[in-house]
Amino acid sequence: MVKRTGITNKEEIFRTLREEGFTGLYLWHDPPGTYYDWHTHPLDEVRWIIEGEITIGTEERVVTLKAGDRMEVPAGTRHWARVGESGVTYVCGSKG
Repeated sequence: MVKRTGITNKEEIFRTLREEGFTGLYLWHDPPGTYYDWHTHPLDEVRWIIEGEITIGTEERVVTLKAGDRMEVPAGTRHWARVGESGVTYVCGSKG
């Protein structure tokens, strides 16, 4: 599920995700061209972009996330990710 929130303030993002029950929240940065091959996570995951962009693919679709976008990936969903030319900074968290 992708939401185009327009929110990039990290304090607001952390507060919102905590209120929704996400835990293990942290800020992450990937340099341009970083690639994560097909993988899964044991818990539901969220990625909320603060700056830059990242493309995430599942077996059903491919979506490019930009600043202010958030994507939730259900536990066990196979996916991959590729970082855009400017790199990406985002908030990560888990639930479940």
